[in-house]
Amino acid sequence: MHRRFLLTSLAALALGAAGPVFAQSAAVKASPAKPAAPEVELTSATAGKWPIAPQYYPVEVRVKPELPVGSIIIVSDKFFLYHIIAPGRAMRYGVAVGKGELKFRGTAVVGRKVEWPSWKPTPEMVQRSPAKYAKYAETGMPGGPKNPLGARAMYLYQNGRDTAIRIHGTTEPSSIGHAVSNGCLRMVNDHVIALFDQVPVGTQVTVY
Repeated sequence: MHRRFLLTSLAALALGAAGPVFAQSAAVKASPAKPAAPEVELTSATAGKWPIAPQYYPVEVRVKPELPVGSIIIVSDKFFLYHIIAPGRAMRYGVAVGKGELKFRGTAVVGRKVEWPSWKPTPEMVQRSPAKYAKYAETGMPGGPKNPLGARAMYLYQNGRDTAIRIHGTTEPSSIGHAVSNGCLRMVNDHVIALFDQVPVGTQVTVY
């Protein structure tokens, strides 16, 4: 019972009753006379730049001020990743998440960062889809533009062990906003490069 209450309390702190990381606490009250600005403003420089829905473009948003600065929070059901950049402020990015039972949930840390990472399917991936992954089971695939991990990868660890879950780029940017991966969190290459440059090893990542 105590453990269930603790997990519920942590989820409420991060997500809030009214939605992902946006619920207002007693310390933050909305100004009723001021209309909310649109979260995404498309310009000639950004419109159509990525093959994703506009709501998944990077945008700075207001969040609960008690969320730890520097941490990453991913709300899988909404396909959003929040990088908390200051008290009450976050950069929000769109992501693709694991399909079905492959969705990752929990807290981890960034244990490793790699530019243009190589890739090798896990034994579970080979077992699930041998026709697709068996040819890479031994040697894997070197890093580069055709590698499914894209331009950057942040490797998530728990208790010092690699979870096999990564926050990484993708060769399929149109998958952003969908549950299609084998558990990893995909981002557009431009977006994962921007996040990669801001996130040190040891950063806390919480996935809901």
